[in-house]
Amino acid sequence: MIWRIIRKTMWLAGIALVTAGSSTVGFSEIQKETDMNPKVVQRDGFTVVGIAVRTSNAEQMTPARPIGKQWERLMGEGLLAAIPNKEDGKIVAVYLEYTSDKDGEYTYLLGARVTKAENLPTGMVAKKVPAGRYAVFTSERGPVQKVIVDLWRRVWATPKNELGGDRTYKADFEVYDERARNPTDAVVDLFIGIR
Repeated sequence: MIWRIIRKTMWLAGIALVTAGSSTVGFSEIQKETDMNPKVVQRDGFTVVGIAVRTSNAEQMTPARPIGKQWERLMGEGLLAAIPNKEDGKIVAVYLEYTSDKDGEYTYLLGARVTKAENLPTGMVAKKVPAGRYAVFTSERGPVQKVIVDLWRRVWATPKNELGGDRTYKADFEVYDERARNPTDAVVDLFIGIR
């Protein structure tokens, strides 16, 4: 039920985004809310299984809104429950395979982290999110469609010296964990790949 509401609000918002010490930080370790400057972390690579679409930020501004339709499919067709070998109950939205920068095309993959990518349901793909440095932005608490848009605006407005380095445009990802279960009062983490 909760994820159905998130799906609907994401679809209605037509999320037009993207991107998407050397200790390894897990998703659950980034719990601090509303830091204006991102925290830079080193992440191990991981695999996400889900549904993918090729899009761009310009296309997200049109009625096509592929990202919103991916949320509709994931929840409406029960695809999240069909993902085998899920590592946890979190939803992960990955922006990868950029053709250039925020103005180019990219692949948007919506699904879940998995322990192994085997026996994928028809229509699902597995993609590897590379290890590396990530600037982590944590949203304000609020309606999910608003906090996601605000997060991306913060990314685009953050100077390179405050971001922690140049963006790699290899992979960026959003994590929807237990803090996002209430879509009217959600907190979301956004990981931006940096050099």
